[in-house]
Amino acid sequence: MPSPDSPRPNPGGVPAEREVLIFPLLNLGQVDAGDNGFVNSVREAKPVKTVKTDKNGKFCVSLPAGRYTVLVREPKGLYANLFDSQSNINPVTVSKNRLSQHRLEITHGAVF
Repeated sequence: MPSPDSPRPNPGGVPAEREVLIFPLLNLGQVDAGDNGFVNSVREAKPVKTVKTDKNGKFCVSLPAGRYTVLVREPKGLYANLFDSQSNINPVTVSKNRLSQHRLEITHGAVF
């Protein structure tokens, strides 16, 4: 076990370049869910936008106001590790004329 006095090596994580897929809000009932937050397939929905993050893991996209699901493409498939109380997958709300920020954490290979 590490000493409580030793500094954490990467307290904020490591930025990752990834493809990000933005769907209309998806519920667990609309996907074939895999293990550890992976989505094997999405039924009857297509991404409204697909973007690539920069080397710092950041991206910006313009969307109409509404609710969306944000998924990250990983080698094993699409990934999201957050769900709300209605089983919506990684939900993000976009308001008209407002900037929305959302932090995606890729934790499927992490050891805590």
